[in-house]
This record gives sequence, structure tokens and C-alpha cells, in this order.
Amino acid sequence: MKRPFLFLFAILMFLSCGSDQSTSPSGKTVFKYNQPTNITSLDPAFAKSQNNIWAIDHLYNRLIELDEDLNVTPSIAKSWTISDDGLTYTFKLREDVYFHKNECFVDKEQRRVNAEDVKYSFERIISKDLNSPGSWIFAGKIRNHNPFEVVDPQTFVLHLAKPFRPMLGILSMHYCSIVPQEAVEKYASNFRSKPVGTGPFKMKVWLENQNLFLSKNEDYFESVNGQQLPYLDAVKISFIADRKTAYLELKKGALDLISGMESSFVDELLNDAGELKEEHNGKLQFIKSPFLNFEYLGINLNATEIKSPLRKKKFRQALNFSFDRVEMMKRMRNNVGLPANSGVTPKGLPSFDAQKVSGYNYDPNKARTLLAEAGYPNGKGLPTLALTTDHNYIDLATFISRQWEDIGIKCKLDILESATLRNNMRKGQLPIFRGSWIADYPDAENYFTMFYSKNPAPPNYTQFTSDTFDTLYEAALIENNDEKRFQLYQEMDKLLVDEAPVVFLFYDQTALCTQANIQGLTKNALNLLVLKYVKKL
Repeated sequence: MKRPFLFLFAILMFLSCGSDQSTSPSGKTVFKYNQPTNITSLDPAFAKSQNNIWAIDHLYNRLIELDEDLNVTPSIAKSWTISDDGLTYTFKLREDVYFHKNECFVDKEQRRVNAEDVKYSFERIISKDLNSPGSWIFAGKIRNHNPFEVVDPQTFVLHLAKPFRPMLGILSMHYCSIVPQEAVEKYASNFRSKPVGTGPFKMKVWLENQNLFLSKNEDYFESVNGQQLPYLDAVKISFIADRKTAYLELKKGALDLISGMESSFVDELLNDAGELKEEHNGKLQFIKSPFLNFEYLGINLNATEIKSPLRKKKFRQALNFSFDRVEMMKRMRNNVGLPANSGVTPKGLPSFDAQKVSGYNYDPNKARTLLAEAGYPNGKGLPTLALTTDHNYIDLATFISRQWEDIGIKCKLDILESATLRNNMRKGQLPIFRGSWIADYPDAENYFTMFYSKNPAPPNYTQFTSDTFDTLYEAALIENNDEKRFQLYQEMDKLLVDEAPVVFLFYDQTALCTQANIQGLTKNALNLLVLKYVKKL
């Protein structure tokens, strides 16, 4: 009975660290960051939310991954080819990738990854027995018969039912992490807490709701300039729900990184331009970059009465012209984020072009004109709008509603818990609601799927319908020429700006605050926390 306690005590000593130390008492370099939301599973098949994805990214690899510019790069697959018809993807695997040492293997050591592992991992995602939230990634895309084929131990082939240009982006998602069948079968339902992957770090101890400890994978296959990755010896993840408390821990030096800003400390940390205040220079670093998250107010075009003003395009356009996005970002977000002045495609995607897609700016006179043309001069005859949001967006929703009222649009706020809000959006019960869409993969198609009329809610929460839009969307799915595909995307964005099924709010940015001695933390628009390149000086 003493051994488990002694083992845990040794781990805690190995990973503990004084407030001003870069290494543990044992001389190991430990990176400590806070994740305000608890991890629910370390099984990649359940990599649905950021809290799970960040940890899973440390533990696993996919066939391919994305660099900080969202370019597809090799990982377990060293190369790949796509057939001319866009239906066959052939991957050649590296021969030096091994799963973490684990008791599930015959020799209790490790095993080299092969094409059968890829096939098993993909088949597992779509298995009805598992009920993975990631099963949708292959739905309607792969052929019915033998979609995942093993040619030889190092050659895997994916067969599609029809061309789908964003397929490589899909394969970079964490659902597509490669897992060993032996571990899944040995640990069964406990695989969620006993992960076995190929990543730069491996599982050590998970004290649920308290801390997760990872240690360096000494046999990791990647290197930079001849030096094996990762540089860190260990990672400690805490789960402090209160962001202000986590910020104070960062200031004390007990944490190396926190993510996300909150009103309780953002003014102390950042100036009005959204940059680190001078008093923190040399102590902290603030990193912000484009984040593929589009924030909006959705208008359910079928949940409103026939006579509702929300059914009138000019009224929806008036809503978009009648509030100041620039001032909103300054006052509500300390300029962490960019005003959504150019369609639903956020900055950070290659098809984003603010010159070709002109959206909405603050123009109250234009809003008043549109309001009158819609039949409501100065708001006369308008019913009170009920805007539904959650607690996290009360300040922002209040700012918008007050500016609407300045031109005669009366609005009340209905506040729901986040889960209830999402559920009511799914049921189509809310006329106008706060929403956001974080890209699952780096292609604008991921945003336009929200408005494709053949899709239910989700993702088409607005129940938007347009034959022209659908034709453009379907053409983009099979267009292999990027320039032509981006042109189709921009035409779709222009149509959405004109029809205004949403009130365009802002394009998000990542917000990471670290100690000054942290180097090698890469930026990326998917807001992933990549630690294999990080050094703690």
C-alpha cells in the first residue's frame, strides 16, 4: 500500500517548482500552465473542446499537422499524394515513430506505428459503439466500401466518395490522432485517463480537477538542427477555474502561462491598444495573434413571426450599421480581437481579403435610413427585440443594445447558462442570439457550412436558405485551384453581408501571457498550445 503513495510523492517532488525557479529541485525543466476548464478525457476520439485538445496535442500525433501559418506539414506521414480526381489520398509513413512505452504491448516496452494503426484509429472514430463527437468528420465524405486501406505497413490510403478540398485540414484535427489498438482494448473505458500516444510528452499522473503531469518522451521522433524534441523535461497543468487567481499565480511566478483575458485583470495587464503595459516589461510577455473564431449575433430566420422585422433584410442591415465595432473592441475587449468588417471569414485564413469583401462599419445615419425603408421610421412600430446571450457576454450585448436604442431599436437581454443557450439554438427557439464559430480546420468552408441550406442546426442555426449560396458552396467543395476556390468563398461572403443573417461582431485573437523567460512558443490561428519547441531559460 505504500508504493503508490511514494510514487505519487516522487512525481510531485519531480514536478514541483518554487515561484522563481525554471527547474524543479531535481534539475528538471518543468513548464507550468493553467487550464481554467477541467479536462474530461485524454482520448483523442473525444477531443471536442480546447481543454481536452491542448493536453491531447502534447500526447499524440496525426498523419499530418499544421505549422504556425496553417500550412499542412508532415508528422507521422512523411509524404502523401492526391489522385487527379481528388478521391484517393495515399500516405507514406515514417519508420521511426513509436508509441510510448506501456504495459499494453507484448514486451511492455513500445511498438512502431504502422498503417494498421491509422486504419484502426479512423475506424474507431466512426464506430457507432464509441459514439465519438468527431464521427462527423468523415460523414458523407468517404466511400462506403473499404474507405481506409492498408497497402503495406508503411502505406495507408484514404478513399473519398466525392472530392472534398479541405480533407487534409480534416486530417490535421485531433480526432485523427493515431492510437494503438492494444491500449484501447487493455484499458477500455479507462483509456480516457491512460493515454498511449506518440507525442512529445507522455502520461505521468492525472489528479482529476487538480493537476495533470506529463513527462518528456525520450524516444520522440522529431528534432531541430540535430537536437531532439522536446526541450522541456515535464509539463504541469493546473485547473484553476478563477482566471484572476491564475493571473496572480502567474505574477508570483508559480505559473509560466495563462490563456484568455478577463475584465478582473485585463486593465492591469494591458493598455488601451491591447499591448502589455510598460510596468510588466522584462517580467511578462503578451502574445496575441489571429484566432479562427468568428463572433456574431445569429438571427433565426424561421423562428420569428411572419410580421417580425427580423425577416426584413433592410432591418437586419440596419442592425449591422447601428453600432460601433471599433469602440466596442476598445472598451469591451481592450482591443484583443478585430472588428468584423469583412464577412464571416476571419482574418488568419488565406481567403480573407478585406479589400474584396466589404462589410459593415458604424453608420447610424445609414442605419436610420434603412430602418425607415423597412417601415419603421425612428423605430416607430417596432416590437422590443429579445437578444439572448450568456453571462460571459452581458457587457458586450449591453453595449450593442444601447447603441441600437440610440436609433430607435428597443432591445431587452435574456440571459441563459451557456449550455441552455446552445440547446435552445439547436432547437431553433431563439429569434436572435449570441453565437461564435471556432474553425475545426483551417479552411473557410468551415464557416460557410453554417449557411448551407441542406445542413440542419447545428451548424445552420440561422436556418438561412439561398439557392445562389448553395450553388457557390457546392462548387467550392470540388474546386482544386486555390485561387478560384477563394473567389467562390469571397462571393459567398459578399452574399452573406448583403443578406445579413447575422450581426457581424468581431474576429477573435489568441491571448497568451507568459513569463519573460519562455522562448519558442509559436503562434497559430487555431489557438493550439504547441510545447515541443518551448524552452524555459
